[in-house]
Amino acid sequence: MGLRLALGGVTVLLGPDGARRAVMAALDDTTGRCATGHGSVPVERLTAAAEQDVAERLAALETAGRGPASIVLVERVTDGLAAAERRAVLDAVRGMAAPGRAVLVDDTDPVAALSVADGALRADPSGGVRAEPVADLDFLAS
Repeated sequence: MGLRLALGGVTVLLGPDGARRAVMAALDDTTGRCATGHGSVPVERLTAAAEQDVAERLAALETAGRGPASIVLVERVTDGLAAAERRAVLDAVRGMAAPGRAVLVDDTDPVAALSVADGALRADPSGGVRAEPVADLDFLAS
């Protein structure tokens, strides 16, 4: 699967839950390729266990933000959190985006995740993925 992620930005994965999970599962979390297809870049995958409190999740995000990964795959790190905690975690996700680093987020609350996004990709059940700029999403215009 070849996805193009914007460096310095947060991209949220949209679409049916099963399609999003399939996309994330298909991504290699050991290496990615640069845009030219030459050379590999380090990838880090972050997930949260149900028993992790917000402080543990924030610490993991902070560590990843200081790490060498050029691509960070963030999977469901807000699961089970209250609204204020979810906001704090998403703000930390936003803080990981930096020049030379792309962040891809799959969250059980993609609408909340869009609040920190620069762009979006929509996964469909057939395995397709297409770019969907955040500005084009009607429900954000209200």
